[in-house]
Amino acid sequence: MEALSGFFAILDATLRVSTPLILAAMAGLFSERSGIVDISLEGKMLASAFAAAAVAAVTGSAWLALGTGILVGVALALVHGFACITHRGNQVVSGLAINILASGLTVVLGIAWFAQGGQTPSLTSEARFMPLELPLADAARSIPVIGTFYSDVISGHNVLVYVAWLAVFATWWVVYRTRFGLRIRAVGENPLAVDTAGLSVSRLRYSAVAICGALSGIAGAYLSTAQNASFVREMTAGQGYIALAALIFGKWRPVPAMLACLMFGFLDAVAIRMQGVSLPVIGEVPVQAIQALPYVLTVILLAGFIGRATAPKAVGIPFLKER
Repeated sequence: MEALSGFFAILDATLRVSTPLILAAMAGLFSERSGIVDISLEGKMLASAFAAAAVAAVTGSAWLALGTGILVGVALALVHGFACITHRGNQVVSGLAINILASGLTVVLGIAWFAQGGQTPSLTSEARFMPLELPLADAARSIPVIGTFYSDVISGHNVLVYVAWLAVFATWWVVYRTRFGLRIRAVGENPLAVDTAGLSVSRLRYSAVAICGALSGIAGAYLSTAQNASFVREMTAGQGYIALAALIFGKWRPVPAMLACLMFGFLDAVAIRMQGVSLPVIGEVPVQAIQALPYVLTVILLAGFIGRATAPKAVGIPFLKER
């Protein structure tokens, strides 16, 4: 029973850790399905995390912080779109520039506004998204296995965790069951055909990157106002890149990308549980090695087990309208 409780604790941590990855992966899916490479997921998440924490610290409102994080994510996404769609700039360079900008600007503004070394003040419970108890969670706890799973793993998360799961379903439905999603997929595969049909390639791609920015903003706000209680410099710690790797691992499809995020989240949760644990023969594993484990396994999995991953045909290629 103790082993089962420990396993459920790892699954519970997996859901929390994988939430920003899932949101960022769904964000990247919209952008890249429309033909725009977006390695700036990291920067948008970081900037949104800072903006959300700053607003929450000043106003005490978690929802206002979330809205601000979304606005910052969309603003940076539109900057990326302006460089890559309107001016047909190099999409990788633009994304990297946003990452560098967010990395430096969040620290500079944090020092200027709060004088805490680039961090924001700790948030009170009223300024954060706190865990929610789902209906019948306490009553279900007495039911072996299934009830414990519901009360310990499914229940007890903040609202943004459940939003992430809804985002996967919403992404699947929009991409595969709506006219807008069909056009997004078409513009990522053959923008010339979309233009010939009388549709605006630029408008569709701007719409996709704006959705990408909104989801990235939610992911960033989650990091600083739900998973943590303040903004810490570089707090994304490469999660935007891992989300992009999960998107490639899932071959630009919502559900496989979500499963890849859960896998990475599970590895991270296991790594956290292993800190300080002494293993036979090896002894106590250094904390640094445990922290590096998810990233090392990410590289190994992508290098050896992903198989052939075919990106949208027009991704990364600027569209030049024929006259």
